[in-house]
Amino acid sequence: MSVFRSRPALRWLVPSAAAVAVIGGGAAAGTIVASADPALPERSAAQLLVDLQSADPEGFSGTVVQSTDLGLPGIAGLLKNVEGGGLTSLVSGSNTARVWYAGEEKVRLALLGTDGETDVIRNDSNVWIWKSSENSGTHVTLPEGATEKEALPSGVPSTPQDAADAALAAIDDSTAVATTGAAEVAGRDAYELVLSPRDTNSLIGQVRLAIDAVEHVPLRVDVYAKSASKPAVRVAFEQVSFEVPDAQQFAFNPPPNASIEEVTPPTEKELAEKPDAVKPEAFQHDAGKPGTESDDFKVIGEGWTTIISAKLPEDALAGAESPAKPAPSASSSSPLGDLQVEGILETLPKVSGDWGSGRLLSGSLFSALITDDGRVFAGAVSPEALYAVA
Repeated sequence: MSVFRSRPALRWLVPSAAAVAVIGGGAAAGTIVASADPALPERSAAQLLVDLQSADPEGFSGTVVQSTDLGLPGIAGLLKNVEGGGLTSLVSGSNTARVWYAGEEKVRLALLGTDGETDVIRNDSNVWIWKSSENSGTHVTLPEGATEKEALPSGVPSTPQDAADAALAAIDDSTAVATTGAAEVAGRDAYELVLSPRDTNSLIGQVRLAIDAVEHVPLRVDVYAKSASKPAVRVAFEQVSFEVPDAQQFAFNPPPNASIEEVTPPTEKELAEKPDAVKPEAFQHDAGKPGTESDDFKVIGEGWTTIISAKLPEDALAGAESPAKPAPSASSSSPLGDLQVEGILETLPKVSGDWGSGRLLSGSLFSALITDDGRVFAGAVSPEALYAVA
């Protein structure tokens, strides 16, 4: 489940009205049932959606593996040289995390890396964000009544429920819903729910959710590109237990000589008295949401074929076409560095049309167009869809 939400476990994911609308909008989905395993009773797609809505485990713990292969080996090779290659897993690779949940005020995620561990822990009013490789962290003391959404930063490791949340949010009349039978994930029986976009412009072929037969919690989410036999993205429990974790799992004491930054978020009253006040960056959650569009950032379309449009800084592409490439400065604000950005752009094919000219990044699951005048268009859509909005 999405342990960083402020509402009871899973109840907000699929409102009953939405489930009825989906099944009503696709007649076939209401009649297909999951029944491949004789040991499991048959469940229709509508019943599985209701199962997701009603699931409310008291606690669980487990190991989650997130793997990605977007069909971009050239880009992955360049990213290996960027700050230890940590960005490589965004396009090709995997991440492993441990997760513990014992109620909305006791949550812990530990992202395991080759150079150490990053932990995000909430224990009542205390939130710790800890990096073992740097022996440093942040301690946040929450105001009374703070919710998980306010308490924890974005960008933390994903769980299968996080991935399921994103997929289920796309359910509308543009989505075909079906079931394929039973599956086994992390040693547990599960049903499979399949979501498929009807829009042919989407590069996503289907999203498969393996739902625990007893606890009704997603154990695995697979995202397939069109006509692909292997998932481009998988988030799955490798091991899971639905016993409530011991309270000691959420206690954190910084090691000796650790560097700890103390943060107290502003209260609602303080924000009301100072409308221009800005919350600490780690607690911003508004990027990309409706209503946050600007001249430099727009969301075009909706659902499976949503396209993000952005404007690069004026000097971002400077020198990309030049044979002479100065070394990136130590003060460069780009996480990739100027040289790496130019190197990545030069690996991309040139494209042009009525909209102008630029470079195209095309993977199995998404496309991105970077125009010569600094515009960027990206989405899980065909290049032609990007050209149309450019």
